[in-house]
Amino acid sequence: MFRKLQIKKHALTAISYMLPVIVTAGLLIAIGNLTGGNVVTDYKSAYTIPDVLVSLGVLGMGLLSPVIAAAIAYSIADRPGIAPGLFMGLIANSIGAGFLGGMLGGFLVGFFVLLLVKKLKVPQWAQGLMPMMIVPLLSTLVIGLLMYFVIGLPIVWATDALTDFLRGLQGSGNFLFGTILGGMAAFDFGGPVNKVASLFADGLLLEGIKEPEAVKILASMVPPFGVTISWLLSKLFKKRKYAKAEEENIKVAFPMGICMITEGVIPIAAADPIRVIVACTTGSAIGGGLSMMWGVGSPVPSGGLFIVPAMTDPVKFMLALIIGSVITGVLLFLLKKNRGEEELATVEEEDVDFSAIEIK
Repeated sequence: MFRKLQIKKHALTAISYMLPVIVTAGLLIAIGNLTGGNVVTDYKSAYTIPDVLVSLGVLGMGLLSPVIAAAIAYSIADRPGIAPGLFMGLIANSIGAGFLGGMLGGFLVGFFVLLLVKKLKVPQWAQGLMPMMIVPLLSTLVIGLLMYFVIGLPIVWATDALTDFLRGLQGSGNFLFGTILGGMAAFDFGGPVNKVASLFADGLLLEGIKEPEAVKILASMVPPFGVTISWLLSKLFKKRKYAKAEEENIKVAFPMGICMITEGVIPIAAADPIRVIVACTTGSAIGGGLSMMWGVGSPVPSGGLFIVPAMTDPVKFMLALIIGSVITGVLLFLLKKNRGEEELATVEEEDVDFSAIEIK
């Protein structure tokens, strides 16, 4: 039982399943945005191929919570955890808990399924129903109610409180406002806190206030750039901070960051959440504060480095972006522990074996 309490192992297993979804969805959004696409809201009206690419990518990003929750539950409890894990991911999406809510739901339901499989005793005639009905139903019911009524409400309250706090801060100091907005935009890598900051910035843009949009764009790029810098520092100083699989994830996260897709950092954050979140939030907060203080504005709500020329002061924006990314990279490099050979071996992804697949 205690051997199953390997939080990092279960999270890393989820990463290997989640990464193809992130990469595919992120590239679809990036290609669609670069070719002028928008999310399709009415499929009865005319739409273009770029519109479809963006829409498909957005739908793919919506799979992150279900995929990571199901994969974590599967890692903990094997196949009986898959269906309940998918439900927990859907609940995380519905209550606005993002990928962090999906991870929490996956762990909760995974351990609960494991407990049911080991401890629940049923009559002989009902044993065949255990994997197909009894375990999935009980685990989804119990943990699902917990997610909705215990975990969900505090998330809603916290989101509302943060929104009210931001609105009250808007005129009290540009640097402080930019710091808080930038930190929130990077905190959960596209999750609910990020969405609050993003919606707030988008709302101000409609009122003609462009500076918060620049902060949002900057904070979306600092995490992937900062993680990349920390990896380069580990190579420069010959410190083993990342496993091979994590290095491959970083190589994917960096180009996604250029397109303002923060979700590429999620696999790195899932493996070491506290250090990565602290470093990325700190760097984004300082970079966002500088951008706001320098009065950099963006008339476009997304686009990454490709829309920097359209900003009111591209040079100062790039300076704030570099400062924030360097702070994140150095801080993460200092915070992350050196890994030994044995620990590095445990985080390598398993190769997919296609030899057992038969086409009939």
